[in-house]
Amino acid sequence: MRKLGFWVCFWFLLNGSSCLGKFNVEKNSLRITAPNSLKDTYECAIGNFGIPQYGGSMMGTVVYPSSNQNSCKNFDDFSISFKSQPGSQPIFILVDRGDCFFTLKAWNAQNAGAAAILVADDISEPLITMDIPEEEGDSRSDYFQNITIPSALINQSLGNSIKKVLSSNNERVIISLDWKEALPHPDDRVEYEFWTNSNDECGPKCLNQINFVKNFKGTAQILEQKGYTQFTPRYITWICPEEFLLTNQCKSQCINHGRYCAPDPEQDFTKGYEGKDVVLQNLRQACFFKISNETGKPWLWWDYVTDFSIRCSMKEQKYTTDCANEVIKSLSMDVKEIEKCIGNPDADEENQVLKAEQEAQIGKGSRGDVTILPTLVINNGQYRGKLDKSAVLKAICASFQERTEPALCLSEDIETNECLQNNGGCWQDKAANITACRDTFRGRVCECPIVQGVMFVGDGYTHCEASGALQCAVNNGGCWRETQEDKTYSACLDNNSKGCTCPLGFKGDGVHTCQDIDECKEKTACTCSGCKCKNTWGSYECSCSGNNLFYLRELDTCIGNKDRPVCFFFCFFFIFDTSTFVAGKDVKTESWSTIWVVILGLAAIGIGGYAIYKYRIRSFMDSEIRVIMAQYMPLDSQVEEHLLSRGGV
Repeated sequence: MRKLGFWVCFWFLLNGSSCLGKFNVEKNSLRITAPNSLKDTYECAIGNFGIPQYGGSMMGTVVYPSSNQNSCKNFDDFSISFKSQPGSQPIFILVDRGDCFFTLKAWNAQNAGAAAILVADDISEPLITMDIPEEEGDSRSDYFQNITIPSALINQSLGNSIKKVLSSNNERVIISLDWKEALPHPDDRVEYEFWTNSNDECGPKCLNQINFVKNFKGTAQILEQKGYTQFTPRYITWICPEEFLLTNQCKSQCINHGRYCAPDPEQDFTKGYEGKDVVLQNLRQACFFKISNETGKPWLWWDYVTDFSIRCSMKEQKYTTDCANEVIKSLSMDVKEIEKCIGNPDADEENQVLKAEQEAQIGKGSRGDVTILPTLVINNGQYRGKLDKSAVLKAICASFQERTEPALCLSEDIETNECLQNNGGCWQDKAANITACRDTFRGRVCECPIVQGVMFVGDGYTHCEASGALQCAVNNGGCWRETQEDKTYSACLDNNSKGCTCPLGFKGDGVHTCQDIDECKEKTACTCSGCKCKNTWGSYECSCSGNNLFYLRELDTCIGNKDRPVCFFFCFFFIFDTSTFVAGKDVKTESWSTIWVVILGLAAIGIGGYAIYKYRIRSFMDSEIRVIMAQYMPLDSQVEEHLLSRGGV
């Protein structure tokens, strides 16, 4: 890997850049809240190790150790601990730059109990990225994988100011590290790239890289299949300068006449696999992604890379084309299509796939050049920190537009659910298990919910109520509802009306209670003479006393036997008197034939009157029976009208 810088430099020179390229230092916000003399917001550089809290923030008290101020030794040797006491703020340790690797400083600080490490630069210069060193031959070369605390590099002047306050004024310096805006989060889909390499013989870095692919595979495939993300694998290659094309180095490390090169895996040109073997496998992985993406299954790349690392490792001498093709076939992909994409690696011509990779390596817009392997680029911003499943997922989740992150981002491993404590201070209906609290990756929000298609409206903090035509479907619209005597009444109406109204026969607020109205006691029913009133729940019953037959509810009256002859005698008197008047004579002077005509006419009229009476009685009875039946067993044609008029369900 030492020759990496050599080839990178040549690549940048040939593309019109300096060896520094356009590398961007990824930064986050550092805000000092105390003392007032330092109160302000500053920039700091995120280290390329540890776990930055993307999407969140941390607050702590700064400590500058009296001994081991560069943190190059174990703090146990100085009997120093930075573990915070219960109830107190976490401790951020401030250390000096120099004398050892950044990762070793962070490792010693973490072991001493520090929650974060701030490294003060020892010279006045722009901020740089603290990276992982190449610690070849060091028995502890993999300890950086176990660093979990976040790290930040601050400039020399800020470091000196903090030290001065801590030493002279004996004041507390309280700092908030904020990563909420460290990565862009423009919309509800995250686009990310993983710049990687198929080489598995570069020590702890390669081991860490493949372990990440294996561990993150399931999560990545779920996000991709459900459309939450758009993933693209990327591969770095370099150009061999023209004057070195005929050297053994270029011949063994490059394909397509020096256009695409990779360092020798073992850094030994006399044994093992060569750099061009790595380039070819990188190209095969890129082509596998291209073909699988064209067939609508880009997530198969994760399966291919994982299976290849297990079945075709360099250590077992299986890092070959034949082994790779066996893996491709096992995933039901077309080997011929992939070989066609790879083309002829010996030809003096450009390969369109690798050419696109080289062009993508150059930074565009706010993103700098990619020069570190491995590198994650999330929404065009470079991720810094430990290549770990939880840490990377947290960074991806922080890159969704606020409140659009998938449920996967709110799992216990990633995020603390703020709605679990006191319901986040939002409105809730415990009885119906409805809450306005919604947990998001950046914190909880209080918004009236939509439940089973029913929209709740309100401020989300103190009040939410159902609205719309289906409001009674959820918790009865928050209104009163009760069942007694096999009858159910509700104060909620599915008619787009707002609020709760007690149904006919009840009184109350409609929300907490509706009390039965005693129509008999309040004399609002059965007020006719001879009527007897009996109160029922939500209604009343009337009966008639004495010789009365039945009660007519619509007329609030009783009909009895004594009403039968009224019409008959009235009709007889009227007709007899009329016939006498018309004749103009005393009836006795008429012939018996005339009398019989009159008698028969009166009889006919009497029978007709009685028939009319019976018809009206039967109509009244039918009407009353229908009313009674409608109360207990509504007719099909009356169901809707009855429910609306009485408020019953």
